[in-house]
Amino acid sequence: MPYGYYGYYYDWTYILVLIGALLSMWASFKVNSTYSRYSNVRSSAGMTGAQTAEQILRNQGITDVRIEHIRGNLTDHYDPTKKIVCLSDSVYNSTSVAAIGVAAHECGHVIQHHTDYAPLKLRTSLVPAANIGSKLGIPIILLGLILGSNPTLIQIGIWVFALAVLFQVVTLPVEFDASRRALVCIEQYGIVSSDERKKSAKVLRAAAFTYVAAAASAILQLLRLILLFGGNRRDD
Repeated sequence: MPYGYYGYYYDWTYILVLIGALLSMWASFKVNSTYSRYSNVRSSAGMTGAQTAEQILRNQGITDVRIEHIRGNLTDHYDPTKKIVCLSDSVYNSTSVAAIGVAAHECGHVIQHHTDYAPLKLRTSLVPAANIGSKLGIPIILLGLILGSNPTLIQIGIWVFALAVLFQVVTLPVEFDASRRALVCIEQYGIVSSDERKKSAKVLRAAAFTYVAAAASAILQLLRLILLFGGNRRDD
C-alpha cells in the first residue's frame, strides 16, 4: 500500500491529484474561452443581462429579489440569504448571448429557491459542514500523522473531508437544473431566438463543466486519502 511508503518512495496516488488539477485547468480554460467567444455575439432583442434577470423574475412573479451590479469577471451568483442576484461587470450591462445566459442561470437559482427545489435546500444545508470539511479535513489527517499516526484522528479527518466532497456532488444537479430553467425562460419569454438560445446553452454547458471538474477533483482527492490512510495499515 502507498501508505507504508508515504514520504519516502514514489507515491503513485499523486496521479489522482494531477488528473484533478488537469480537469480543473481545462474546465477553467473552456469556460473562459467559450464565454469570450459568445460575449461578442449580440442578442437580436438587445436586452442586457440585468434586463434579462428583471424580465425573468417579473414573469415568474418573483418580486422580493433585487438585482445588483458587482465587480469582477464571471463573479455572478445568487445570494439566497439576502435575496440578491449579483451580476458581474461582464454580464450586467452586456447584451451578448453569453451574458444573457449567465444572468438567466442565476435567475434559475432564484426560481429553485422560490419553489423549494429539494437539491438546492440540501446543498444550502450542507454549506456549514462543507466549509468545515474543506478547511479542517486535511489538517486533522496531518495532525493524526504527527501524533504517531493516530488512526482515530486520521479516520475523522477523512470523514470530515468527505463532507466537502458531498457538497460538490450535490452541487451538480442544482447547477444543471438552473441552466435548464434558464434556457427555457430566455426562449419562452422572447429574450433570445432559437439560434441564440443554442449559443447561450454552449456557454452554460462550459460553465457546468467547471462544477463537474471540481466534483471529480474532490472525489479523486478523497480516493487518494482513502488509499493512503483509509486502511490505516503500514506495509513492512
